[in-house]
Amino acid sequence: MTTTTLAKSLSREALYQITGISGCYKVTFHVMASPCELLVKSSKRQLVKQMAEHAVTETKRIELKYSRFIKGNMLDQINSNVDRWQRLDEETIALISFAKQCFELSEGLFDITAGRVLKLWAFHRGATVPSHEAITRSLKTVGFDGLKFNGNQLYIPKGVSLDFGGIGKEYACDRLAQYFALHYPQLPVLVNLGGDISCSVLNNTPWRVGVESPEHLDHVDEIMTLSQGALASSGNSRRYITHEGKRYGHIINPVTGYPIMGGPLCVTVKAGNCLTAGMLSTIAMLQGRKAEAFLQSQGVEYKVIWSS
Repeated sequence: MTTTTLAKSLSREALYQITGISGCYKVTFHVMASPCELLVKSSKRQLVKQMAEHAVTETKRIELKYSRFIKGNMLDQINSNVDRWQRLDEETIALISFAKQCFELSEGLFDITAGRVLKLWAFHRGATVPSHEAITRSLKTVGFDGLKFNGNQLYIPKGVSLDFGGIGKEYACDRLAQYFALHYPQLPVLVNLGGDISCSVLNNTPWRVGVESPEHLDHVDEIMTLSQGALASSGNSRRYITHEGKRYGHIINPVTGYPIMGGPLCVTVKAGNCLTAGMLSTIAMLQGRKAEAFLQSQGVEYKVIWSS
């Protein structure tokens, strides 16, 4: 299906809603298993409709290409052709190159080669903790430093499985903000993809963004302002399982194969773009008790919420 055809199909299926609110329009839609929205400072509904159709089309394109839950897509093809050199498109190579930066900055705690470990963990009602033996076996396949690059070609060792879950939504958020900045430079737009947020252009009146309380869901813990750049949060308040009285969050340490323990409930970071903000917030969560020391070393504005 071409991009144009997909856009028309999405429009017909009414996969978004447009609502007028104090001086701007709000577009709501659902993609990447997340509630999403655009806030557009414009009085032209037809223009906002065009922006909405692009937003839904582009985010869905990225989801269809990189979701580990879709058989036959780009990611599935990559993971099905290990132990050989593969020629990848520029977009995919750029994403993997960014993931390499994450791996290096986190000293191995942020690793997209942990796909087999992540598949063992399911975070839905009735899910159980994987066996220690299964986790130990899967850990043998983890290791970004085993990947080899040669221009736009990539070699993945046998057994390794990539997972873009830690950067896909943030990447989509940045793509939308960059597109709107280029094509609608006079219209401030706030892109919010399930809590990953990015601004298209400088907004003279800062956007007010609520940081959800991890202990009282759907209630705002604090208001942060954002004039430009991006903001991302990481936490375990919504995706977790409880097994034998113990709570396991969805952020997995690829070194141990188990969810992080003893860390913050939530970390929110401001940065120049959403990919960077998301990377730093996730790495901070993986740092556990050292989360704030890590963020201080990065020189970014942040909010860390610990258990009361």
